[in-house]
This record gives sequence, structure tokens and C-alpha cells, in this order.
Amino acid sequence: MSSDDSGARRPGPAGRQAAMAERVLADGSATAAELAERFGVSLMTVHRDLDELARQGIVRKSRGGVTAQPSGVFESNVQYRLKAMRAEKAAVAEHALRSVEPGMAIMLDDSTTALELARRLRTGAITPLTVVTNFLEAINLLAGQRGIHLMALGGDYDPLHSSFLGVSCVEAVGQLRVDVCFTSTSAVHGGHAYHQEQHIVSVKRAMLDAAARNVLLLDHTKLARVALHRVAPLSRFDLLLIDDGASAQALRDLDEHRVRHEICATTTTKGSDDRT
Repeated sequence: MSSDDSGARRPGPAGRQAAMAERVLADGSATAAELAERFGVSLMTVHRDLDELARQGIVRKSRGGVTAQPSGVFESNVQYRLKAMRAEKAAVAEHALRSVEPGMAIMLDDSTTALELARRLRTGAITPLTVVTNFLEAINLLAGQRGIHLMALGGDYDPLHSSFLGVSCVEAVGQLRVDVCFTSTSAVHGGHAYHQEQHIVSVKRAMLDAAARNVLLLDHTKLARVALHRVAPLSRFDLLLIDDGASAQALRDLDEHRVRHEICATTTTKGSDDRT
């Protein structure tokens, strides 16, 4: 069903704006004229909607004011991340499952790759298990699952990421010690992991400090990229898992920095549940 049909079911500016954001996500860009025709509204209305979406940090408008494109903040939006690189994330999560054993306490960050791991834990095949997370999506997914002791990290709720962050979250993480932390990040370059948002970085660093072993989960688009804030050197991670779409040059760069990594074949993910 198309996004404009979805917007018709959600009357009012908020519903239309959400549908516009979904359309931009699906197509990568859209002109104001295209959006006006698709949603049956005037150009003036489209520009007002795009102004509001830009204010929220979900899209950015071009210099001419007629093109909406995903911005760096848009890429942080959980709805964007849930739909991006799904097969690759599923492959990485399937491989990560090998690092989980009954009786462990594990920590999951608010990445959608870690969420794919949570989907696989919900089958109950690896229990008993303690799972600690600040990601509301994972909390909802695992709540009430038999054999899983779920610990939700508190803090300030951030709707853009659907997770709990801030000083309270960092302090809560600091009171714990887990066997393995599974985390992801926005970019990897030159032997370091990066993220575009400082308030996310502080939580990820605390999680790394709270674990006996750290596993970095990545889809190949994160390699050879740089974001604003440095999270940690790749030496902080005991293992880096990446899908098989990584380029030879990107893998050589990991080898040069002596990063232990394993390639995760996407063909192993057939039949996996990747629904959002």
C-alpha cells in the first residue's frame, strides 16, 4: 500500500507529514511538486509540511526549497534505520547469535542491528539469559519472554531513537557488569568507530566499559565513513562482525589496523523475520 494511501488514513498535517517523510525515505528525494501531486495538496501546504519536517531534523530542503533529502539526523531516526540494510543486519545478527550462550548477561544498545539479534533471542532457544538494553523496541520485543530476564535501562526518553539516554542512563549502565555487549555505530574509519551524536556516544562508551567482551555489529555501508564524534578505537572491540557486502579495500583497512573481524554471509538469513 502506498504512503499516500497511508496518509489518507491519518487525517491532518501530522499524518500527512509522516507519510511525506516515509516517501522521502523510500525514494531518497522528492520535489515539492511531486509531493503536492501525490498527496493532493497545494505547493504552499507541501512547503509548510517540509519546513516542519526540516525543523524536526527529519529531512532537509534544497537551496531552491523544492527537494527534500535525508539528512544526517534523518539517518538517526529509528524509522529510517529499521528499514535500511535489513538483509545485511539480519546476516550480522545471525552470526552474532553464536557469541551468546545460556546463562549469560548481555547488553544491547539502541541500534537496529542489535534489535535483529533481539529478534532471534525471542525464540527462547538460548535460555536462561539476562538481557540489558536501553532500546524501547527491544524492550517491547523481549518483554514477557520465558527464560529471559529483561533489564531496562532508564534515562531520558528520546523519541527520535526510541531509546533511553542521558546521564541517568549512563549511571545505570555503570552499575552493571555483563558478559558481552553488542553495539553498532554510524561509521568506521582509520581504526576508530564514530557516531554523529554526542549524547549517543556517552551511552555507548559506558556500555563498552560495562562488558567483559565487546562485539561491534556493522553493515558494510558503515565502513570508510566518518561521523562527527569518535566513540572508541576499534581495539576496544573483541570482534567486529560485518556483512559480505564490504569492499576489499575496506577489509584491507581493517587488516592494517589489526582488527579481528568476521564476514557474515547474507545468504544465511533466508526466512528470518525482519519485519519492523
